[in-house]
Amino acid sequence: MADDDKYPNETGRRRFVKGVVGAGALAAVGTGGAAAVGTATNRSGSGGGITSFRGIENTDGPAPRGMPIVPVEVGDDGVISGVWPEVQEVDEGGQTIQVAEMDIGGVTYSTEWFQYCGVQTYEGIEPGYESDNILRSAPSPPPAYTWQTEAYSGGDPLNIADFEDYRTYGNGIGSSGLGKPAMATWRSQDTESTIPVQVLRSPRVEEMAQNDEFVAAATDQGVMAWLDKCTHFCCVPAFKGYEGSAGFDAEDRVYCQCHQSVYNPFSIVESSFVSLPRPE
Repeated sequence: MADDDKYPNETGRRRFVKGVVGAGALAAVGTGGAAAVGTATNRSGSGGGITSFRGIENTDGPAPRGMPIVPVEVGDDGVISGVWPEVQEVDEGGQTIQVAEMDIGGVTYSTEWFQYCGVQTYEGIEPGYESDNILRSAPSPPPAYTWQTEAYSGGDPLNIADFEDYRTYGNGIGSSGLGKPAMATWRSQDTESTIPVQVLRSPRVEEMAQNDEFVAAATDQGVMAWLDKCTHFCCVPAFKGYEGSAGFDAEDRVYCQCHQSVYNPFSIVESSFVSLPRPE
C-alpha cells in the first residue's frame, strides 16, 4: 500500500475516500466540468452553482474543503451574534427574489456559503427569515466542553464574559492557551432544523485580525465562528473536543471523529464548491 494512501501514515489506515457520495465527486470536478454542473443545478433566481467562500482550512482526512466562516459581532451587553448578510430584493430572470449578501472586509459574504449538507433547505438559511442572530449555547449533547454545560443551559445566549480565560483555557486535550471554544446554534429558534456553529475566542484570532482585512471584519475581540458541518459527511467536528484527536495529530485542531477529517481554525482560506439551488 502506497504511503500517500494512508491516513495518517503511521496508523496504516486507508483514507476513507472510495464510495464517498457527492462531496468527493464534486470536489474532483474540473473547471469545465464544474461550470457545467453549475449550469445544470442553477435555476434562475434559485441560487446554486459555483460558490466561493472563506472558511477554515481542511488540512487532512477525506473532507474535500474547509467549513465556511460565520462572521460575528459582540454587542454592548457582551452577547455574541452571527452576522446575517443584508437582504435585498432583485429582479432576475423575470422574477423578484430575495438575496442576502454584503461586503465584509473586501469579500462578498452571502448565504450561498451555507448551501451544502442540506443546510440550504433549513428555514434559518432563507434570506428573509427573521431572527435575532444570537449565537446560543447548544443543548447537551452535543457540547464537548464541561465548562459550557456548567455555565449555560441549552438556548442561553453566549456572552464574551464567559470567555475571559481564553488565553489560558485548557481541557486536557492538546495545548492550553490556544483559545476557549463553545458549541452553539444559530438562527434556529422556532425552526425544525438546527444550524450548528462552533465558536472560538483565541489570541491567535486577534493576531490574524491584525494582518487580514477579512478576518478583522469577520471576528470581534478574538471571537470567530464557523458553520460546524464537516464537508465530508456532515458530521459535527470540534476544536479540542474529542479524546481521539491526538492519534491523528489533531489535538490542537478541529477534528471530526466520524472519519478523521482535520481542519485548522487559524488558517482562513478561500475555497469553492458546487451548491444546490435554494428551495422555492
